[in-house]
Amino acid sequence: MDNAKRRDSGMLYYCDEALFEEQKKARKLTQKLNTADRSDFEGIAGIVKELLGKSDGAFINPPFYCDYGFNIEVGKDFFCNYNCTILDVGKVRIGDNCLFAPNVAIYTAGHPVHPAMRNTGYEYGMDVTIGNNVWLGGNVVVCPGVTIGDNVVIGAGSVVTKDIPSWTVAAGNPCRVIREITDEDMKYYFKDREPDEEVAAEIRKIIAESGDPVRYPSGSRL
Repeated sequence: MDNAKRRDSGMLYYCDEALFEEQKKARKLTQKLNTADRSDFEGIAGIVKELLGKSDGAFINPPFYCDYGFNIEVGKDFFCNYNCTILDVGKVRIGDNCLFAPNVAIYTAGHPVHPAMRNTGYEYGMDVTIGNNVWLGGNVVVCPGVTIGDNVVIGAGSVVTKDIPSWTVAAGNPCRVIREITDEDMKYYFKDREPDEEVAAEIRKIIAESGDPVRYPSGSRL
């Protein structure tokens, strides 16, 4: 079995010349992205489209780094802020409407713990899956093999080592669930601050037109 098949099966593999060859396109495109005119939003979006392939409305603020690019699948309206690193040895699946704050890192790549085995050069990749409507805060690290459910918020500085269930706020190192997200969270946009009536009306309109099945809490302007 060649090393590409071993890598894609989650087995130990060795990064040989053929795998380095597979990385060349992503390296060229990320270099192009990272040296692009930061004010050329259309140009940046075009490079992102070429790098990630199938995507709808994805935008990445450079700099951005990845190994292969073709192992990253994103849903519609993906937004990634500055200085993101995705080591996509394994598959990285990201759902619709996901937001990454600056300095997010997603690692599918790993190495054996024992130094004798690690020094052979063999490594592995374990897939990472991120659901729909997920917001990863600044400096979040997602480790190999993790699944994050839908409608999740991960607090800044968290290191996600285990799966996180849907509809939760989680944070910490290691990252743990703090609480569920409920209808009460529709009342406020930051701590105890409520949206003003002008914006609240616009939000109601956008949600109604989207067909998003949101239940509104009593007492909320929304």
